[in-house]
Amino acid sequence: MLDMQLKQAQTEFASLRKMQQTAVASRHDMRHHLALLQSLVSRERIEELKEYLRTAQSDMDVITPLRFCENETVNLILSAFTAKAKQSGIKLTVEAKLPDSLNFSDTELCSLLSNALENAIHACANIIDGNERCIKLRMYSKNNKLCIDIRNNYHTEPIFHQGIPVAKEPGHGFGTKSMAHIVEKHGGVFQFSVRDGWFIFQASL
Repeated sequence: MLDMQLKQAQTEFASLRKMQQTAVASRHDMRHHLALLQSLVSRERIEELKEYLRTAQSDMDVITPLRFCENETVNLILSAFTAKAKQSGIKLTVEAKLPDSLNFSDTELCSLLSNALENAIHACANIIDGNERCIKLRMYSKNNKLCIDIRNNYHTEPIFHQGIPVAKEPGHGFGTKSMAHIVEKHGGVFQFSVRDGWFIFQASL
């Protein structure tokens, strides 16, 4: 099952790479967009101009990765989940400053962050009051290790078994096991906890 999680992460990461390449191509074609805009303005075709700008803005919002830090992989992953959170009416705040080098693969990093953020979004989406749907992510360097702190509000308090959250729905719960496996594989430490209305995942590796 953990191998399946990593394969899924590889697929997601490949999709994110493709999104980045599309964004690069779009920036390369910007001169063509500008030429068309100039043509529409010169002919005073205002309604067509407005519609073109609306479409172009929507397309760029979808394909342009946001920049959170110097790490390209993290930027791609967080861009995707920022969009997912927004679609679910969830406020996601990010503070990211990573070590210069990491001792694990991009695939493992993608799996770790994707599972953590997917779980956080799932928990927040069940909250009735939209103002209470919040996720906070901090990634920082300490003693040349990557430290991760992800916390989210929740509707139903989670149940733990041997320090790991237990999924209530059949077929769920593999993500947290995968997260634990990746951290332990690289000699790191992790903790799942609940405090002051927040579900918290912390790891150092």
